[in-house]
Amino acid sequence: MMLSSGMASAQVMQVDESEQTISGVKRRGQQLTVQLDPKFVEKHWKDHLSKEAGKAKHSKGVYTVEGAEIHSISKSPMRISSTVGSHGAGSFVWWSLDMGVTYIDKSATPAEYAAAGRFMEDFARKLYREDVLLQINQAEDVLRATKQEQDRVVKQANDLQLSIQKNQKRKLELEAELVRNAEELKQLEQNVELNVKQQEASRQQVQAMERAVEEVRDRLKEIK
Repeated sequence: MMLSSGMASAQVMQVDESEQTISGVKRRGQQLTVQLDPKFVEKHWKDHLSKEAGKAKHSKGVYTVEGAEIHSISKSPMRISSTVGSHGAGSFVWWSLDMGVTYIDKSATPAEYAAAGRFMEDFARKLYREDVLLQINQAEDVLRATKQEQDRVVKQANDLQLSIQKNQKRKLELEAELVRNAEELKQLEQNVELNVKQQEASRQQVQAMERAVEEVRDRLKEIK
């Protein structure tokens, strides 16, 4: 869904002639409109402008490049003033190109204006590619996290199954131990009964021996 959304938004790319007030002065330039987050657009525009035109200075929301060299637009150095923002149609990048004697204008400098428009369109395509790549990276992160969670759940299931098997084994061991315990108890009870009988037999033997001893003593008394 994320990738489908990004590819759909990549179709929205519009460059128009537009005016902006920079440092209290109204200037005419070009405005690129894209349907992407303005912070994302501004970060990449600053990097792109610095790479393609020269070091961009930033002050009060305005990016300025002195002596900018973009040979695909003009063979002469230019002064670029640019700003990034958002409006109802999406995010925008606006810039004004001062060639020294004139500003790039749709009517006065159509060739340079068209070249500047292509520069903006190339930047827009780069933006959308970066956005899709970002979505792919995010999707891959989610996929990795999902797979890790799946691995965790599978491991948990295996651990639970192992615990069940151990529990069943222990149950069988306890049941067997109970059987052995019952048999041992039965044997002990039988031993107790036998012991009682043995005690009675021993008691009777003792009494018989006592009587025999008394008889011998009585015979001894009869001898004078």
